[in-house]
Amino acid sequence: MLESRLIGRYDTGVKGPLVICFGAMHGNEPAGVRAIELVLKMLDVEHIKNHDFSYKGRFVGLIGNLQAYNLKKRFLSKDLNRQFYKENIDSLKSKTNTDAEDIELISFIEMIEAEIESYQPEKIIFLDLHTTSSFGGIFTICKNTPEYIDIALGLHAPVVLGIVEGLEGTTMHYFNTENMGIDTTCISFESGQHDEVRSINRAVAGIICLLREVGAVKPDDVENLHEIILQSYAEGLPKLTRLIDHFSIDQADNFKMKLGYTNFQKIEKGELLATNNGKEVYASSDGMILMPLYQDQGEDGFFIVQEIAIS
Repeated sequence: MLESRLIGRYDTGVKGPLVICFGAMHGNEPAGVRAIELVLKMLDVEHIKNHDFSYKGRFVGLIGNLQAYNLKKRFLSKDLNRQFYKENIDSLKSKTNTDAEDIELISFIEMIEAEIESYQPEKIIFLDLHTTSSFGGIFTICKNTPEYIDIALGLHAPVVLGIVEGLEGTTMHYFNTENMGIDTTCISFESGQHDEVRSINRAVAGIICLLREVGAVKPDDVENLHEIILQSYAEGLPKLTRLIDHFSIDQADNFKMKLGYTNFQKIEKGELLATNNGKEVYASSDGMILMPLYQDQGEDGFFIVQEIAIS
């Protein structure tokens, strides 16, 4: 059982962006944690085989929901990745908290604030690593701004717009320039299915490509292997999509997704997708399904996205 939220830290003393990467914001998603561990080991030895290697900034790896991660559960009392409201965080800081996710939230925030205070960065990058209960393509979720989209496209995975606006209380809602008081970017990277071993490899590749995109490492320090891993898995998938529908559920609901759906699978309007509390749920429009729910815990039954052109 892990006792420390901190996975590790890498800092050569050369000033640059503060990159804070976290896995297991949902405790049943271990791939991100393992990927961060591997990247930290890679950074430690890179200078041995590449004498020209240099790193600018600080890289910090954290576990999101430590208690749930140790128990291999998505969450204990409520979804931690729906609690990132500034008002909620400010309120919890002044209370003695007994709720598991409230304790996790404040511990996580306090550790990040300590890193920012220690490093005094001019730029902060947050990378939130996730996996899904369904198989299929990798993807990146970000806000609809040119800077966010450019960074996200550099991870060589489909970029999904509109989910940030369609949800509330996620890390992408809280970790922004306004709340941090420092130039801040936060994106989420989904590297595959929860228990798929290659989800770890894809998360590693995503982290390395992000470090290149934000200038922490030089472009020629990134092996083509990392790009190839992501490009090959995303082959045939749209580069840019937007959310058009989101079927949300309550924990008390009896939601059953029809078996066999994968991320970015094409669906047609009127297609039977699931049942919820005994009622049939049909697709509201043509598009592609995203994150169909095949696990017990969760507040999102599925998403529907459509491809859009890159301007």
